[in-house]
Amino acid sequence: MTNNLIQLDDVSFNYEQSIALDHISLEVGEGEFWALIGPNGSGKSTLINIILGLLQPTSGTVKLFGSEIESFKHRERIGYVSQKSNSFNSGFPATVLEVVRSGLTRKVGMFKSFSKKDEQRTLEALSIVGMDTFAQRNMGELSGGQQQRVFIARALAGKPDLLIMDEPTVGIDQQNVASFYSMLNTLNREHGIAILLVTHEIDLVTDLATHVACLNRTIHFHGKQSDYKKMEDDDVSRWYGHPVRRVHQHTDEVER
Repeated sequence: MTNNLIQLDDVSFNYEQSIALDHISLEVGEGEFWALIGPNGSGKSTLINIILGLLQPTSGTVKLFGSEIESFKHRERIGYVSQKSNSFNSGFPATVLEVVRSGLTRKVGMFKSFSKKDEQRTLEALSIVGMDTFAQRNMGELSGGQQQRVFIARALAGKPDLLIMDEPTVGIDQQNVASFYSMLNTLNREHGIAILLVTHEIDLVTDLATHVACLNRTIHFHGKQSDYKKMEDDDVSRWYGHPVRRVHQHTDEVER
């Protein structure tokens, strides 16, 4: 039986008089790769903020690793990567190594020295995302895709069990998007890290993900990738509120 890392039960959220999320129930288990898809304004970022504890639901319950979110004490088990282009100044004078090492601040403590073990974790995280040879480079010298790999390494430095990403390919040129998602697939399959990914790249991600959730204020579909692929485009278009035509990339499906 799969242990749930995230469990949402009947979660709703209102912005004043506007309903952003309507009775959401969703479970993310160990080792699963979930693609959270839906149109702009569908509530995806709101849902992520609730899972991260940045917003409190109007109703319903949220559990992380089996604990009520209010009493959950092990935030280091969750790595989070936001939209890089909205949160990072490429002119900031920091090396790749320094950025990744900053991901250990919560575990080490502010203004404390990093140990040799911490340095090793930093280099291991960079190696996992293929950026270890860039350790001494300045962040401003990297491409958008390389920078986002560094931010994932930062999230991985604390050895999380769950990686949450909100539109991580914003600012990455299209020719590098496929290789970026392939790297996420490796993190999931070879390193066993569960992933919850918010994305608009429907075709690329739903061929890599083990599970798919379609959100447009409420959950219209959630289940295995193989079941999602059996859905008609007309059904997906109805959930989105506009025509959607899916083109699958013929990657291997994963049944878990």
